[in-house]
Amino acid sequence: MSATVAQKITAALFDYFCEFDAEALLASFQQPDQAAEAGIIRNFLGTRITPAVYPSVLTAMAGTVEPVPHPGNWHADIAEWAAALRTVALAQAQGQTVYRIVELGCGWGCWLTNMGVAARARGLGVDLIGIEGDRYHLQSARDVLQLNGFGPDQFALHHGVAGPKPGKAIFPVHAVEGANWGAEPVFYPPEQILQAAEKDPRVQVLDCFPLDKLSQGQPIDLLHIDIQGAEYDYVHGNAQAMARHVRRVLIGTHSRIVEGQLCAHFLSLGWRMEMERPAIAPLVNGRPEIRIDGVQLWANPALL
Repeated sequence: MSATVAQKITAALFDYFCEFDAEALLASFQQPDQAAEAGIIRNFLGTRITPAVYPSVLTAMAGTVEPVPHPGNWHADIAEWAAALRTVALAQAQGQTVYRIVELGCGWGCWLTNMGVAARARGLGVDLIGIEGDRYHLQSARDVLQLNGFGPDQFALHHGVAGPKPGKAIFPVHAVEGANWGAEPVFYPPEQILQAAEKDPRVQVLDCFPLDKLSQGQPIDLLHIDIQGAEYDYVHGNAQAMARHVRRVLIGTHSRIVEGQLCAHFLSLGWRMEMERPAIAPLVNGRPEIRIDGVQLWANPALL
């Protein structure tokens, strides 16, 4: 990547739109005077992270305390941090006693843990629900949640795939544990293909979890979706459950096409957009190539 392209990508992280002060919101959650801790990365919220989560990036950061992201840190930017933290601030302002987040494609439990830490600091109880297809990432999520003091009564992690309806999906098994962060499932394959997949060591057959199965019908303050291009299919297939239970949904978008589909979908249902930063996609051989996912935060007017 040329220096010019890198500079443009960094500058594009400031190209978000919202009707609240995103940077002031981040600053309000900063935990001051944190002490560095050997072998641990601490971020501005006070979340503790081990280098094992992402060794190639985090090993050199062990023993440091990260500042407020500006415009971003190693895994998210102002737009995504502010969109997520807005849901915690509003839960506190509305006098809730419990903050609930469901994270689809939870990886190492980034948003579960960070929003759990932020909500706990605001005096809220937490219910942290995640789903992930990669067993290594799921174990990392469990380890990080426990590292940050969350007990088994505060979180639930599911090995499976988020889908628009019950059924089965084929999900890859990676030769190097934890090396892949963009695996895509094959949803609802024909029975013949499913039977072959059951015998193939390179893949695993997982249950698909629609939203109702994950949330058990409880209200959700934040539904975080990062499922590698299947975002629209998920929200379309779970539209009724989202209307009943989800106060806000934060989506990492993986193409401009999906961004347009999501806008058309949510606006047609009367949802309000509260944060938008398009996917950053420099041109490579005449085609846009996603370098950083986009961010959309939508609010459900029926539950505000």
